[in-house]
Amino acid sequence: MSSESSSRASILFPLPLPEAFDYLVPEGLELGLGDHVLAPLGKRMVHGVVWALKPGPGERALKSVEAPMGGAPLPAGTRQFVDWLARYLVQPPGVILRSVLRSAEALKPSPTETLYRVSGEEPPRMTAARAAVLDAALALGEASAADIAREAGVGAGVVKGLATAGALTAISRPVDSPYGSPDPEAEGLSLTMLQAEAGGVLRRLVRAGGFQAALLDGVTGSGKTEVYFEAIAEALRRDPAAQILIMLPEIALTAAVLSRFEARFGCAPAIWHSAAGPKERRRCWREVAEGRARIVVGARSALFLPFTNLKLIIVDEEHDPTYKQDEGLPYQGRDLAVLRAKIEGAMIVLASATPSLESLTNAQAGRYVHVRLPARPGAAVLPQVDTIDLRETPPEAGRWISPPLVSAMVETLQAGEQVLLYLNRRGYAPLVLCRACGHRMTSPDTQSYLVEHRYTGRLVCHVTGFSMPRPKFCPECQAEDSLTSVGPGVERVAEEAKHLFPDARIEVYSSDSSSGPDLVDRMERGEIDILVGTQIAAKGHNFPNLTLVGVIDADLGLAGGDPRAGERTFQTLVQVAGRAGRAERPGRALLQTHQPEHEAIQALIAGDRDAFLETEIMAREALGLPPFGRMAAISFQARDVQAVEAAAGRYAAAAPLTDGVEIWGPAEPPRALVRGWHRRRILVRADKTIDLSAYLRAWKERVKIPPSIRVTIDVDPYSFM
Repeated sequence: MSSESSSRASILFPLPLPEAFDYLVPEGLELGLGDHVLAPLGKRMVHGVVWALKPGPGERALKSVEAPMGGAPLPAGTRQFVDWLARYLVQPPGVILRSVLRSAEALKPSPTETLYRVSGEEPPRMTAARAAVLDAALALGEASAADIAREAGVGAGVVKGLATAGALTAISRPVDSPYGSPDPEAEGLSLTMLQAEAGGVLRRLVRAGGFQAALLDGVTGSGKTEVYFEAIAEALRRDPAAQILIMLPEIALTAAVLSRFEARFGCAPAIWHSAAGPKERRRCWREVAEGRARIVVGARSALFLPFTNLKLIIVDEEHDPTYKQDEGLPYQGRDLAVLRAKIEGAMIVLASATPSLESLTNAQAGRYVHVRLPARPGAAVLPQVDTIDLRETPPEAGRWISPPLVSAMVETLQAGEQVLLYLNRRGYAPLVLCRACGHRMTSPDTQSYLVEHRYTGRLVCHVTGFSMPRPKFCPECQAEDSLTSVGPGVERVAEEAKHLFPDARIEVYSSDSSSGPDLVDRMERGEIDILVGTQIAAKGHNFPNLTLVGVIDADLGLAGGDPRAGERTFQTLVQVAGRAGRAERPGRALLQTHQPEHEAIQALIAGDRDAFLETEIMAREALGLPPFGRMAAISFQARDVQAVEAAAGRYAAAAPLTDGVEIWGPAEPPRALVRGWHRRRILVRADKTIDLSAYLRAWKERVKIPPSIRVTIDVDPYSFM
């Protein structure tokens, strides 16, 4: 290509570089903003995006853009989203762009495949093999040569021969088929008066157009999904080309939600999450970028898809902590969803039975429209919640289910109803130690305890993924058969339930379960008597025959210095208890606890969410913690403990002195050693009037940290481990 040019293009690369770089645009090459191009970076050609176009060749010699890559340009809203996030999260813009460009293959047209069908013409020479192929092709309709040959029990050459002879017609079609078009007029479930009123509010907000935010605040089982379906239908009626994003906190919920979407709108939505295969991700990304994917259901990363006409975002279970990403690029998906809606001029609905304090305070301040659903439809009522004081009625030694809970389970099972035992700990036991010397089994180069998984006979680190067979000898003192399991996980609780109820059908449901959707279906059909589950069992499921929820350890999560500990515990317990009594049969929840007097547990028993939240709000406001202040965490990691301490100390010493900003640390986090990396952390608290992102950027520019030290800035941290 000629290097002569009269213009320049600023190219942003999906790499941790501080800015976009200028390149000459060769004569005859027409580029637009958002175009995907190849450009030289160092000694290689790299995929980048045109971020700006400038007149003239500039004052210094520049390399030239190599070639366009094709594909739909990155829309203006997506580019603005990248720029804003880079400033807010204190990250190089290329790091944000990397989260957008998740599928380079999506820039190319869909690959095609050749299928065959019966043409109706007789082949000139009929054989038994050919007859078998024609029968197979007729039965299959349209199929590949390999599938037809397999069905007929012959080689693929026979299929090709019949195509050449004209007896089979070859059809070329895209491998990535387009998504169906949702029908906004398809009939949904009949709504109650309360649901219809809430749906009417959302429809009016959609019709108003532009950026609108609503908090859909409804008790568990109140029909929030059907209500926000009304907003989706209205958005589709208002703009036939509208795109809609529904965010879910758990990938495991996708199957259940998909069936509800298909029933309501007549076609399945596009799916986007980390567990989807490359083909599905390529298809989804391309169809979104081309404006053809109308409804997308995805995890938090779906926010980075290149929507061309985004009109509505739904954040289901908006309070859920899994919307916060801690690894890699740290961000809070719920907050970014609000930002994306504002940039796109779209409406956003935040839905939850236990809204976050951030969303509630925004609703109270009038920034969000507060839409309430205070009751379940029909005969279903909220479950009765009671505590079991483990100080007064503890389980037997070595057991975890207390006598009052056992009695309640007996009554429930005798009535032909189902039980959910909840414990948010995977595996069999959270700790394995040696009775002889006290050694605790930990992951190599990590301070995390190894969790015993008895079903697989392995010890697993849930931080690093390390696993090993459960040893016969203590690795410290070599004592044989001295290792003992300490504390319960869901597998251990299930084992105890099996001992108590040998005839009951008992299953474990956690993120380790390989049969999640099938297990949920069997629970809904009443084929499971006792489900022992982690937090995944508490979200979004509707089990009509489930009438008793037993929480094995209601205190889990109350300790640890996390300012959101009380709020999270309350939210989790509400969600878990809300699984009971969702149909005509009344439900109850029993919470085993050593702290029945804790305000979160007392509020749940009294059904007085507002009183609990008011207490939380007052405490946060007094301390200037979110949502009444801002927080950030600056983490340091190094292989050498002295190096990480020195780097963290230098960084802290360079902090700009500013009124309204408090700096705590550096100090060791609870997990001070992970995968051989020593960790230190600085916490920053700032008044709401402070531009915390700008403060962190100015601070970062004051310090030069050696490459051997990993530094991560997390604006709005959620994990304090």
